[in-house]
Amino acid sequence: MNLVRRIFGSPVPEVVRDALADEEHVLAFAATGTGGHLAVTALGLWVPHGDGVRRIGWDAVSKAGWQGDALTVTEAEPAEHIGAAVVLRELAPVRYVLPKPGRIPHLVRQRVEGSIRSRYRKELPGGAAWFVVRKLPGTDGVVLQVRPDPGTDPEVVRAIAEEAAAALAERPTTED
Repeated sequence: MNLVRRIFGSPVPEVVRDALADEEHVLAFAATGTGGHLAVTALGLWVPHGDGVRRIGWDAVSKAGWQGDALTVTEAEPAEHIGAAVVLRELAPVRYVLPKPGRIPHLVRQRVEGSIRSRYRKELPGGAAWFVVRKLPGTDGVVLQVRPDPGTDPEVVRAIAEEAAAALAERPTTED
């Protein structure tokens, strides 16, 4: 191993570097057991996708967990917009084996938890739902996300989401 690599580490893989937005910087990256790469930036988690990578914004990481040598990520996508609220649908969890994870597990946990401004679980007819206010990566804005359990009455979820989004919009912002 040459001296430059020992001091500065390995260079960010080209496939990741080429996909970054302007002014987006990699905080950590690791090779997956299948030949792809994971990378953490302030805007999201870059994951293998086809021959390249794609970014999952921190506000779209519903769950992330580290066990053994693998990071399991559950991504959520918008199912419905209700006023300023977004009802989410979770996608199937994806497991990434990382033989040398480095700081990836720590940074993923830090970024996912750091995106959450507040959260509340409410029991509802047929199930329950999480109501989560999350910071939008790269902005000063927040979004109200609603993640209902399967079987929860969608009409009740819609009504509460609309009411909660209106209350959030009326809340005064604090200025430093």
